[in-house]
Amino acid sequence: MALKAAFIFIGPSADPDKHRSVVSTPGVELTAVGVSDYAAAEKVAIALVDEGVVAIELCGGFGHAGTARIARAVEGKAAVGVVRFDSHPGLGGKSGDEIF
Repeated sequence: MALKAAFIFIGPSADPDKHRSVVSTPGVELTAVGVSDYAAAEKVAIALVDEGVVAIELCGGFGHAGTARIARAVEGKAAVGVVRFDSHPGLGGKSGDEIF
């Protein structure tokens, strides 16, 4: 059975119902989902865990507070990791913590 993992990214006007894709390899099924803010990311993370995802990686737009919110939302049911940017180029050089 392949590892079910996910990557959640923040983007302006990203809609998790429309901006979603799945890449399947023999060892990993990776679901990538775009969200517009931390609140949407929390909902998506919970839904992904309900679908069997056990590892969630967050884009560099998630700051420390955003990462903590997702970790709390999944309540230890999935490992949560993050790509690290202190100032994300896709968010005008800011951390998501400054925006959301």
